[in-house]
Amino acid sequence: MDVEREDLIQRITQTQRDLGRFFAQHQSPLFSSNLTMRQLKVVMLLSVTGSASGQDLAHGLGVGLATVTGIVDRLVGHGLVTRREDPHDRRVRRVELTPAGQRLMTDISEAGLEHYRRIMQHLDTDTLRALDHAIKRIHEVAEKLFP
Repeated sequence: MDVEREDLIQRITQTQRDLGRFFAQHQSPLFSSNLTMRQLKVVMLLSVTGSASGQDLAHGLGVGLATVTGIVDRLVGHGLVTRREDPHDRRVRRVELTPAGQRLMTDISEAGLEHYRRIMQHLDTDTLRALDHAIKRIHEVAEKLFP
């Protein structure tokens, strides 16, 4: 990679980090949720998959089933997830987000997007067009790299 490209990539990633720090300084449901990192990961995994078995969660987190059981127990206690019998295999218990868990994920996502919307409201149309083009291109590359 040439020096200019490497410098641009470094500057862009540093700007992303700086934006993350700006956003972290403002109230976010992410920070007021009182969840551990592993609990948050489970909630995030379930928001993507819809439901998962304990084995699925253990694999996704890279931990043992006993660890997942404790994490899920605490999330059930918080009212964020529920367990139910798998309709295809009664031996398997599926974990799903409750409406409160779904709201938490929506609130976290919307809070971050709202920060970006506020910033973009202050950009001129040409800059927004350039940003739109760049974001679409990044999305295309991401789809190829992470199918």
